[in-house]
Amino acid sequence: MALADVCGLKSTDFQARSLGLSCSSFDLYNALESSEKFSIPFNIDPLENLKYFTEKDSNVKIHFDHGTTTLAFKFQHGVVVAVDSRATAGPYIASQTVKKVIEINPYLLGTMAGGAADCSYWERVLARQCRIYELRNKERISVAAASKLLANIVYNYKGMGLSMGTMICGYDKRGPGLYYVDSDGERLTNNMFSVGSGSVYAYGVLDSGYKWDLNVEEALDLGQRAIYHATFRDAYSGGVVNLYHMKETGWEFISRTDVADLHYRYQDEKQAKKK
Repeated sequence: MALADVCGLKSTDFQARSLGLSCSSFDLYNALESSEKFSIPFNIDPLENLKYFTEKDSNVKIHFDHGTTTLAFKFQHGVVVAVDSRATAGPYIASQTVKKVIEINPYLLGTMAGGAADCSYWERVLARQCRIYELRNKERISVAAASKLLANIVYNYKGMGLSMGTMICGYDKRGPGLYYVDSDGERLTNNMFSVGSGSVYAYGVLDSGYKWDLNVEEALDLGQRAIYHATFRDAYSGGVVNLYHMKETGWEFISRTDVADLHYRYQDEKQAKKK
């Protein structure tokens, strides 16, 4: 664009004309679009470029094993959401205080599993879209629609290296809602989900104690126990258990409990039962 600079033609002028916009309109258009899409270098295919870093025969090894344990389940009084707080990069524990529940709005929660940056960024984008929907339609977005929005957004980047396994939990006119959305754009609904490397252990506890007619205290205890047992067996999970309850009036943060404290509490319970 050196010739354009010499002639006094700004690149934004050229781009605006190609889109049939005035410069001021183009600036607004560009600001809106840039927050939704990423610029990709010319003549570079992200899918082909990524293979250099991910194929087994590549000399460049940047694949880190990572894990977590997150879970959510519906019951008669809403949705219980429980997560751990450990972030890992291979065998290295990067943090013990990661907030893996993202508060989208007072009636929607998202969980984080996979790449922390991917989940955090795209769920913040989802929060903005949900607010725009609310302003346009004068009512809250449904849990189903919010999860579909996220699935559609991340599907555009399928195969480009995103790492996401998230749950969208909320309460709307239909009652409690729970959806699983991943970075391939897959979207599922069920009464119970657990995502992460410790999910198999969490499912074992959930399957043994879950029923729809749990009272609130029983449901919260089940979610906390499931996360604790996953952290006990899975090296990539740990830290604290963050517990939320999604009700008709919105989400409520219940507790943040260190898994070490839970370990001794449950050990004392076990010993008491033996006597």
